[in-house]
Amino acid sequence: MSETQRYSKRTEHVTGSAIRELFKLTAKPGVISFGGGNPSPAALPDDIVSDISRELVATNGKVLLQYGMTEGLPSLREALVPYIDQEFKFKTDVNSILPVTGSTQAFNLLLDAYTDPGDVILTENPTFLGATQAMRLHELQVVPVESDDEGLRMDALEEAIIKHHPRMLYTIPTFQNPTGVTLPLERRKKIAQLAEKYNVLVAEDDPYHSLRYTGQSLPCIKSFDQAGNVAFMGSFSKVISPGLRVGFLACDDPRLMRKCVICKQSDDLHTANLNQAIVEAYLRRGLLAPHVAATCQRYGAQMNCMLEALERMDGVQKFTRPEGGLFIFAWLREGVNATDQLMKAVDKGVAYVPGTYFYPDGGHDNTLRLNFSNADIPTIQRGMALLAEALKA
Repeated sequence: MSETQRYSKRTEHVTGSAIRELFKLTAKPGVISFGGGNPSPAALPDDIVSDISRELVATNGKVLLQYGMTEGLPSLREALVPYIDQEFKFKTDVNSILPVTGSTQAFNLLLDAYTDPGDVILTENPTFLGATQAMRLHELQVVPVESDDEGLRMDALEEAIIKHHPRMLYTIPTFQNPTGVTLPLERRKKIAQLAEKYNVLVAEDDPYHSLRYTGQSLPCIKSFDQAGNVAFMGSFSKVISPGLRVGFLACDDPRLMRKCVICKQSDDLHTANLNQAIVEAYLRRGLLAPHVAATCQRYGAQMNCMLEALERMDGVQKFTRPEGGLFIFAWLREGVNATDQLMKAVDKGVAYVPGTYFYPDGGHDNTLRLNFSNADIPTIQRGMALLAEALKA
């Protein structure tokens, strides 16, 4: 195309994912990556999925290989009702559930259906980079709300609501990405109360909820929602397979749900039938719980290994101590730029994601995010030793 070709204005200020760009660096042979959020290869149940797939295609292939309903497989929606009740502690029904192509699509559908360019959206500070990209592409005013060691601060949240009159709040309350922090019970209740008081839609993203290694499971924000102001987004990417791209949206407002369905029709028509059926089989056959339990045992050991290495590491000022999830967030000494240090670390043979990318307004240059799920314990030990050398240099 000509250099003068005009492109959409909404993409002008949206950069590519720093994490996706990092994959190019980690493609170098021998580089240990703590950068992505991938499940461990050992946690991907290829044999079980293979057996289920063969059975499903053999018994119902003509249906599953055909076009499907945008609203999703009815049988999966039915299976999700008790799963949501047991796992996330809120009641719902099949008409309030929409299977989606990963919870990322659920968030995009909510933005499509509920926001207009120029609307204000509040988010944690820092927050998930992919969500920030979606907000920017929808031309929203992103207002980060300050967090502390326990997550989103309620005083700062209410102050931001009063000042900015937001359309929506985006939050990851459990094992937050990138910090790994879990929002306490009282703050969850408070968010539901503020959403009702000020009529703000809360987009609750909870993909890591089941990956708990210590502590007590907490009910989601949605469980305290009395007025239908919380839309819940769940995913099977971290507990079964990211490659299946199956998640779900749970929303009590029938008008909002209908608009999300209409938006999905023009997005991907429907989530892949076979993939939905595989997830349904996991739920109905009781395969998910033992798989998650084994995965949690593995990830818990890997997280503890990384935490132990951080405790001994010079140059690290502080770091989070998650009870689950996939990430640890660390602060280097003041004045040390984690982005500048990254190439030194890659030259040593290890990679991470600089934390600045997770802050909508930038800054916080001395922070970084580490992932422990995609490396076994010996690899974590080697990688953290290399990181210590890079930071010391």
